[in-house]
Amino acid sequence: MTATGVASLPRATPESQGVDTAAIAGFVQAAEQTIDHLHSFMLLRDGHVIAEGWWHPYAPERPHLLFSLSKSFTSTAVGIAIDEGLLTLDDAVISFFPEETPAVVSENLAALRVRHLLSMSVGQATEPIGRDMRQEYNWAKMFLHHPIEFQPGTQFLYNSIATYMLSAIVQGLTGQTLTEYLRPRLFDPLGIEHADWQSCPRGINVGGWGLSITTDAIARFGQLYLQQGQWQGRQLIVPAWIAQATTQQISNGSDPNSDWAQGYGFQFWCCRHNAYRGDGAFGQYCVVMPDQNAILAVTAGLGDMQPLLNLVWEHLLPALGSAALPENPAQQHAFTQHLAELKLPFAQGNAASPTEAHISGKIFVCAANEQQIETIRLDFDAEGATLTIRNHQTKQQVACGRGDWRTGTTTLYYGEPASMTSAVGVWQDESYIITLCYVETPFVATIRCHFDGDQLQFSDNVNYAFGPTNRAEVTAQAGG
Repeated sequence: MTATGVASLPRATPESQGVDTAAIAGFVQAAEQTIDHLHSFMLLRDGHVIAEGWWHPYAPERPHLLFSLSKSFTSTAVGIAIDEGLLTLDDAVISFFPEETPAVVSENLAALRVRHLLSMSVGQATEPIGRDMRQEYNWAKMFLHHPIEFQPGTQFLYNSIATYMLSAIVQGLTGQTLTEYLRPRLFDPLGIEHADWQSCPRGINVGGWGLSITTDAIARFGQLYLQQGQWQGRQLIVPAWIAQATTQQISNGSDPNSDWAQGYGFQFWCCRHNAYRGDGAFGQYCVVMPDQNAILAVTAGLGDMQPLLNLVWEHLLPALGSAALPENPAQQHAFTQHLAELKLPFAQGNAASPTEAHISGKIFVCAANEQQIETIRLDFDAEGATLTIRNHQTKQQVACGRGDWRTGTTTLYYGEPASMTSAVGVWQDESYIITLCYVETPFVATIRCHFDGDQLQFSDNVNYAFGPTNRAEVTAQAGG
């Protein structure tokens, strides 16, 4: 049972639900060999979890940042609000924002409706989003003042600020953020205990991204949609909304081999094989397969998201049969054992080095650099090392395990406040290599500290980002 009193998802063997364990094992093996990194997955058939795994240091209890998979939850909030009579699909968007609407309203802006926000068919030629949205205070005003070149409903353009506008509408109507509004209507009934959503400077949940929940919560959300909005005897979402949200509302391409060109619904992507999904950057997925009565929930760190879906269609889809299969205890045990031992790969090298004795505790003073790092220090102990980086106002630290993962927190990269991390350090000749995993995000950083006498060369990069992934190398000299 969860803290909200909702039962855990039932577990079953794959064969009891008509699926060959070998097919799921083949999917996992192919994913490990051919794509970047899965962080977790849960496969449900007929409402039962038949396979699940987390690549350590990712773990079942940890939420994971969803990026644009958040949009499907925003859509759900709008669907519930419509069912409660708070708005309609054909309400004019400007009717909700009298203070932010331009003095001169263009014909296309006047024609913009809620349904166009939902279907990414606003008509803007470019998305009104800046590199650093924290510099923009009123996002609704920014959106409404951005030109709408095409008639709404005629052009598809992926537009995260359109989703933000849906969040702002719900909050304006209810006086509650999306998180607060969905708590009694969705999160609590599903047993989703921890749902954290980033907000704009005005305190509105950003809607188009920023929701963090566990893999189990993603799976429950998908199962709710598969069950036409019913959950434990309650109708949380009306079936009519699910039918609209998960079927094509606008065309987004014609490539038969792309799962990004099969049509777009209301904040859901249509897939090949009559499936649909919510998805987020770097491989966050909730894939619903109605014909197979199956759900696949995934968190990941992927550069290219299509190959993972290709593996789903190649390995899992054909295996999702209809009748129970003979049990195979030996095969099931071997696969379960493999899933229990999953680990994220990290840099290889020696767990210790004689160099530690010479540099441990030394303060390396940095020359002028773009990162504005003033000093760098490594302190070694039996468990590993602590990397300390000082800027003019802050001190950032990373706790590194000795050849294995070590849990801590840091603000070195994507973090205000501090992010949960797990890091491991190894030696490659005179270089200390740190693999730093932000365990509630897709991001994994590699930090290289190369020592040459009293000089340190410091460099770092992250696996993925919306901008540059490498930062300029920093040179430092031992000074204490």
